[in-house]
Amino acid sequence: MPSSPSDLIQLVSTCTVFPDQKSTLGDLKLSVSDLPMLSCHYIQKGGLFTRPPLPIDSLLVLLKRGLSRALSRFPPLAGRLTTDPEGHVFLTCNDAGADFVHANAGRLFSRDVLGPAHVPDCVKGFFALDRTVSYSGHFGPILAVQVTELADGVFIGCAVNHAVTDGTSFWNFFNTFAEVCRGVKRITRPRPDFSRDSALISPAMLKLPEGGPKVTFSGDAPLRERIFSFSREAVLRLKDRANKNGQENDVVRSQLSAVEILGKLSNDTVYGQNDDKVASILENWLKTSVLKPSQQTRQGGQPAAKTTVEISSFQSLSALLWRAVTRARKLPSSKKTTFRMAVNCRHRLEPKLDPYYFGNAIQSVPTYASAGDVLSRDLRWCAEQLNSSVRAHDSEMVRRFVEDWESEPRCFPLGNPDGASITMGSSPRFPMYDNDFGWGRPLAVRSGRANKFDGKISAFPGRDGTGTVDLEVVLSPETMAALESDSEFMQYVSS
Repeated sequence: MPSSPSDLIQLVSTCTVFPDQKSTLGDLKLSVSDLPMLSCHYIQKGGLFTRPPLPIDSLLVLLKRGLSRALSRFPPLAGRLTTDPEGHVFLTCNDAGADFVHANAGRLFSRDVLGPAHVPDCVKGFFALDRTVSYSGHFGPILAVQVTELADGVFIGCAVNHAVTDGTSFWNFFNTFAEVCRGVKRITRPRPDFSRDSALISPAMLKLPEGGPKVTFSGDAPLRERIFSFSREAVLRLKDRANKNGQENDVVRSQLSAVEILGKLSNDTVYGQNDDKVASILENWLKTSVLKPSQQTRQGGQPAAKTTVEISSFQSLSALLWRAVTRARKLPSSKKTTFRMAVNCRHRLEPKLDPYYFGNAIQSVPTYASAGDVLSRDLRWCAEQLNSSVRAHDSEMVRRFVEDWESEPRCFPLGNPDGASITMGSSPRFPMYDNDFGWGRPLAVRSGRANKFDGKISAFPGRDGTGTVDLEVVLSPETMAALESDSEFMQYVSS
């Protein structure tokens, strides 16, 4: 069977879908979280579904009508980008419409998408606006929906301008689109908030080259992509290991302290002549260092507060990945590695943004450590570094990031230029499997070619909704092969 997406997937038709109601929303200024994304590809995410119990023509009518209604709730997605004479970029809600693409892949079965260990190339063909840079929203649609027929199913993929939406906004739209198509009498998904009065809105101007910016990474480098699935039990086991490591390390540090104390006393000229001094020192050490928190007491007999930081499941999983990828890359111990995590700022800013604020409200939070430290320290230590970076990202830090960008406006530097970076995007908390268009939830969620490079990771919830996590991992071929042979990593992988 041919492997090229162009050989397997044939374009049938393209049209424009308009909102079923005219927009009353004014121009929306791009924020300091939106503007850097002008150099990124459109977001491409979608779902693989079983074949619906209606003819394809009826399905297309259903989806177009649903999209038209959903666009009225999300007017920016039917708009276009505009730049004013001063160079400020806005999103004009002018009802110009969204693209709707129908494609046919009748020789492909669902098993051809889900069966291979690595994500097959055909998935790239399930999305419109392939490798389109977000600046192109000045000249073309902000949103394109592609419906691809398979022999035994259908893939519904959305491509959305990344300077207009982040993951929170994207999935709120996708869920709304599905709910409308399902025929609900009243939409239950939250209305998006289009306010533009937060600290993210800035007078600073991003100067762009003639014709717009380009992506900051090579799109031609050979890559391998795989979905690693982690069961709820595996994730909890990993979390337990990370947190037990912390308790065990406390005991080890206490034991080392005991050795140091005894060593010092052995060199003390009065050691052996002052037993009371020895007893007092050891008694205090036992109380403060060895006894478990439940055995220690505050003044007044109350249990002492536990000071050990609780590591989350996702931080434990991220730490495992950081260690495994660093090991697979065979980096020198002195090489500085970077683990970037996309952080939602909606609840971090004071005053808080609406949970469904429409637009980008994310910042990329880096954590740095040498390859030697990542590999010689334990899982707990790596997770603590990630935990510390995220916990420190409060309202003050969000504003500091804004001020830093204002001092030097620039596009977001996606990529892995030093060969030692990992960039974690998306979230297992996103409601990706809530997209029921009327005949059931997706069999799987997949993404297109957009914004992929060596070290790009995307976190998805597992389909069963019980706390399972899927990691979409993109690496160079040699690094992927080494990761797949990494026993520490693979012992937690269920598929």
